[in-house]
Parts: sequence; C-alpha cells; structure tokens
Amino acid sequence: MRILAFSDLHLSAVRARELVAESAKADLVIGAGDFCNGRHGLEEAMALLADIRVPMVVVPGNAESEAELRAAALPGMTVLHGQSHRIAGLTVFGLGYGIPLTPFGSWSCDMTEDAAAKLLDQCEQADLMVFHSPPKGIGDRTSGGFSVGSTAIRAAIERVQPRLAVCGHVHEGWGQSGEIGITKVVNLGPFANMFEIDP
Repeated sequence: MRILAFSDLHLSAVRARELVAESAKADLVIGAGDFCNGRHGLEEAMALLADIRVPMVVVPGNAESEAELRAAALPGMTVLHGQSHRIAGLTVFGLGYGIPLTPFGSWSCDMTEDAAAKLLDQCEQADLMVFHSPPKGIGDRTSGGFSVGSTAIRAAIERVQPRLAVCGHVHEGWGQSGEIGITKVVNLGPFANMFEIDP
C-alpha cells in the first residue's frame, strides 16, 4: 500500500494543493493533526483537502478537538483518537492532541502523559501508528533545544513495534526521523511524505 502522510497543514493553501496533487499516487492519506490554527478555520482546512479521492485517516492536533474534527470530517475520512482502524489489510492506530501538556493556553487540545497512556494501552497490535505529538527523543526538540516529546507515546511504540509511526506537532522537528526498535518514526510536517507498507 502506498501511503501519503502529512501533519501541521495550518491552513496552508499552497501545501494543500501539493498534497491533493500527490494523493493521486497514493492508496491512503494520513493526516497527523493541526489542520487549522488555534481552533479556528477547520472547515476551511477541510475544504482545501476536499479533492482527495482516496481514503483518509486523521487524528486531531492540538489546534482542533476530536469533536470538532469529527464534525468537520470529509466523506471517506476516518478520525482516530485512541482507536484502531483496519484498512486494506493494515491496522492503523491513532492518537491526537498535544502530549504532554503544552504551554499554549486554554485553546490548545492537550493530554497528560497518564491520560495518553490509558488510551495507548488499548492498542495491542498495529502496522502503522499515527500521533500528533512525537515520541520522546525523535523529532521533538524545540528551537530552545528542549526535548518535548511524549514518554507515553515512546513506550507504546516500544511495546507495539509497528512498522511505521508518524507524528508532527514540533515544527522544528519536521523531516526528522529515527528508529525505536524495528519501528521507523518520522516527524512529517506539511509535506507529501510517501511510504510503502505491504499488508
């Protein structure tokens, strides 16, 4: 299966046009959160992606809530937040939000490490794990040099060992990747990242 994956669109019409064009080469599109900005413009962001014609699996970022994303979801779009979805022989698990809590204030959709761990514990097996936040230690360093990734996400990847785990959230980490056991981890950014995973 050919998978197009991105994060942190943040209402960029330019990036959205690139993603829509590249989606014609994909069997599945993954959106790892932050489609809009600060809880505003989500319907506009969905309109930017409306010409994608293949199935999409998305998680909420910290810029939109789970409920808001479910309400705005396009036809053919599956929203995951602590759930798994089986598609074309692959199991995809998704968890959104900022993990751990961000300093951004009341608009940001965040979760504590403990709350995230409870949802992550429900995942026993996955071929692909989709997060908004990065795991601790990979693609998670801010411009100030702080490692702000999630220990709960890292522990879940270590336990489940999916073939691929993707994330976003920390903009300075866009394009960075690493390995946790056999799992390749990629901080995506709003780019047309292509992956191949066979069922």
